[in-house]
Amino acid sequence: MRPYVIINAAMSADGKISTKEHRQTKISGDQDFARVDRLRADCDAVMVGIGTILADDSSLRLKNPDLIAERASQGREEQPMRIVIDSQAKMPTDGDMFKKGTGRRVIFVSDKALEEKVVALAKQATVIRAGREQVDLEVVLDKLGEMGVQKLMVEGGATLLWSFTSQRLFDEIRIYVGALIIGGMDAPTLVDGTGFTRAEGFPRLTLKNVERIDDGLLITWAKKE
Repeated sequence: MRPYVIINAAMSADGKISTKEHRQTKISGDQDFARVDRLRADCDAVMVGIGTILADDSSLRLKNPDLIAERASQGREEQPMRIVIDSQAKMPTDGDMFKKGTGRRVIFVSDKALEEKVVALAKQATVIRAGREQVDLEVVLDKLGEMGVQKLMVEGGATLLWSFTSQRLFDEIRIYVGALIIGGMDAPTLVDGTGFTRAEGFPRLTLKNVERIDDGLLITWAKKE
């Protein structure tokens, strides 16, 4: 059975996730950081695309020691499984995801990934081929279900979110809208990709909740079936 998929991300009031130079931008504050850590703790796995790793060198780890202890007391791994979608095996072997935190790391690559890169990554992570030209997310979700992942948190970036939303492979979206304007027609938006050309192709959402956090809003939607 495939996991329940929660997309979680932050954007500016004008829908941007970073500057046009793709520089990491602080959009939310301490309260939302704590919320994200709580959500990571509640999930079995956390996923990002390789673009996010290359831009931010994110470790994807839980940082709150109380949440780490809570997971351990429940008989779970201290850290959720950390997953990167990386079609061409570009993941740096000296990245923070390997240096910080414990637990299982999983890299999904395509058949196009060079074997020498796969072998190097396999020394530090479980590497799974899933797809010919690009990683096939349906195969990924099936594999994760087989690995016992029941709840998956997808954090971005924009290209990965396009893949999940365009294929309707999500159940819930939680977006923090920060109180700032980034601007720029070339600045990345929350969801990238080719976009939809017809209204009947748009994924439809059902509003579940709106909550004020710091000076921004956390908006929760469910996928409309």
